[in-house]
Amino acid sequence: MRQTPGTLLLCVSFGLFAAGCPKGHGEYSQGMKAEDLQDYDAALSYYEKAVKAEPHNAAYRIRLNQARFEAGEFHVKRGLEMRKRGELDGAAIEFQKALGADPSSSIAEQELSRAAEMLAEREHRNQTSEPPTDHNQQPLASMPPEIKPLSRAPINLKMSNDAKVVFDTIGKLAGLTMVYDPDFTGRRITVDFNNITLEQALEITSLESKAFTKPVTENTIFVIPDQPQKRRDYDEEVVKTFYLSNVTQPQDITEIMTGLRQLFDLKRIQQVNAQNAIVIRDTPDKLLLVQKMLDDIDKAKPEVVVQVEVLQTTTDRMRELGISPGQTASVAISNGSTTSGSTTTSNPITFNSLRHLNGNSYSVTLPSFTATMLLSDTDTKIIQNPEIRSVDGQIAKLIIGQRIPVATGSFQAGVGVGATGGAGFVNPLVNTQFTYLDVGVKIDVTPRVHPDREVSLKLRIEISSELNTVNIGGIQQPVIGTKTIEHDIRLKEGEVNLLGGLIERTDSKSISGWPGFAKLPILGRLFSDTKTDHEEDETLIVLIPHIVRMPFWTKANLRPMLSGTEVNVQTKRESELRAPQPEQTQPPANPTPNPTTTPSNPAPGAATQSSSAANAVAKIRFEPQTLTLKAGQTATLGVVVENVNDLFSIPLMLQYDPKVISVEEVQHGGFLSNGGAQEISIVSQPIKDKGQYIISATRPPSTPGVSGSGTLLGLVVKAVAPGSSPLSIVQVNAKDSQQKLIPLVASEATLQVQK
Repeated sequence: MRQTPGTLLLCVSFGLFAAGCPKGHGEYSQGMKAEDLQDYDAALSYYEKAVKAEPHNAAYRIRLNQARFEAGEFHVKRGLEMRKRGELDGAAIEFQKALGADPSSSIAEQELSRAAEMLAEREHRNQTSEPPTDHNQQPLASMPPEIKPLSRAPINLKMSNDAKVVFDTIGKLAGLTMVYDPDFTGRRITVDFNNITLEQALEITSLESKAFTKPVTENTIFVIPDQPQKRRDYDEEVVKTFYLSNVTQPQDITEIMTGLRQLFDLKRIQQVNAQNAIVIRDTPDKLLLVQKMLDDIDKAKPEVVVQVEVLQTTTDRMRELGISPGQTASVAISNGSTTSGSTTTSNPITFNSLRHLNGNSYSVTLPSFTATMLLSDTDTKIIQNPEIRSVDGQIAKLIIGQRIPVATGSFQAGVGVGATGGAGFVNPLVNTQFTYLDVGVKIDVTPRVHPDREVSLKLRIEISSELNTVNIGGIQQPVIGTKTIEHDIRLKEGEVNLLGGLIERTDSKSISGWPGFAKLPILGRLFSDTKTDHEEDETLIVLIPHIVRMPFWTKANLRPMLSGTEVNVQTKRESELRAPQPEQTQPPANPTPNPTTTPSNPAPGAATQSSSAANAVAKIRFEPQTLTLKAGQTATLGVVVENVNDLFSIPLMLQYDPKVISVEEVQHGGFLSNGGAQEISIVSQPIKDKGQYIISATRPPSTPGVSGSGTLLGLVVKAVAPGSSPLSIVQVNAKDSQQKLIPLVASEATLQVQK
């Protein structure tokens, strides 16, 4: 097949064009289009492909990093909105997407951790294991001994006797040995204990007898007079190192140490700047309070990214039209000249020669006319879009522009003496000193992040440019135009703030020509020149703050802690302040009705209800028990409990066929939360390859259990492949508020999956 020269030329042109285009240009263009549509996930995917095709392209890498930030910020905002609506599962997914798009996003990591903490609450904290030690060396004790009495039964005691006798009586009731300081003098006291714990009995007796107690071993208590010197002699002390993870300067550690000294009167405290640590030796109660304070204040400082958009537009339109006539005319009179040899001499004008003037004696110089037609139109547009990241309370500076030299002074080398010793001469060399000015956009911003996700900004923005030059002392000096904005503003995160345009407009019109003739309506154009100049200079500044890190305050940080008295700093557990719970006795299985208390005319159905309540069996089942789905379809099954009494926590494990169905999600049912009145903790762990799902639902600590019947959980089930699968509860360990097991009869459900 014969190719024409035109076809060959077209193919060569396409080949050269394809060779000249970057490899990832197509993906880069698609990414820009997706970014314009705010589809940041797709934009990120396209930019990653473009960078993979051409790894050394700086423009592609810049766009990729910006898309990572935008995608992470987009998913964080969606997650926050879903969390406000109570959709915690969806919010956690959005935060996870944000972290996947931008792994360096601290705010995404914090919000994901917070969402996980809201979804699950640990039932019991795992005790930290002791570090491995040498077999020939026993591990060192970390805390003073705790008493372990033989009996924890509530104490009921009423007596009036010597304090030592009261202490001994309490010790005998609990199976403890009481020893006394030689300086302890017993006084007669009266106690009336009604259903209190051992610790409460010891504390009340100590208050009445002006003493304090100290465990020596797990079953021995030392009673000591409550005096300042005795406290110093007998109070156990613990040394502990606190590592601070969010301090950046030694001044921060010093400030924390000063606050701890003032709050807790610490005397033995050491600052270790090399490790960002504080070492303290004091009583265990004080160290617990110090730990609480450090957990509250050792938080990462908030960080803000401020997007600054500067749009500067300059327009200069000049028009000059007309005829510029000459403004001067001259008449000269000459008397001729006389030539003698090679010398020419002009004859002077005298009054006598005026009588002999003729046409050759005059010379007239007429004005010239210049026609001008000029149109000048200049448009200049400067767009700058920098981003500044700053820590809360720290100033951040950004300078974009150039440095222009400006003469600041000069000096001359001096006056010298000539070679012949005659008059002096001036050295022509002059030394000029210069300094450099920063011209462009200069931004100083100090952010302050508020807990309600608003940002206060202290701003100073200066926009300068070189307008023209002037000659000063023979040196061309630049003329700098400057526009400055200084103010304090408070914005919401992501709020677009227009600082206001700096607008400057100049209109000038000038006419030059012959007086009188230049003002004529039409003919004036022939005797005048009109110059019109229109200048516009507009500067627009836009600020958009984005929070990239927030302090992670938990409920424990906001919770106060009991710290004892001013003289005796101590901590107490909540269980030490409450009265012991009496042992609940189980009612007989088949109580015999008392005929003397039976009403003569019982209400209809009363006997039936009493009999059914007595013989009710606690059950746990699925609702519905049979379900038919199509492959890929999802549905929600309820886990229902019936006839439970004082249900506090219920760990269970599900079993199913992973080839047929899959349990995707666990939802709150509302029964344990008393209809939403209290927040419960649900911890779940899927083991999909084995077809198992471990779930644990627990009520808040220090709350009673729930009795009755209702929906415990909701299970989101997805059909995987056609077939039939049972869904059964293989293990269940329900407990009441006293941590006693509740027997439950479990049943299973059957799920059919169709094509």
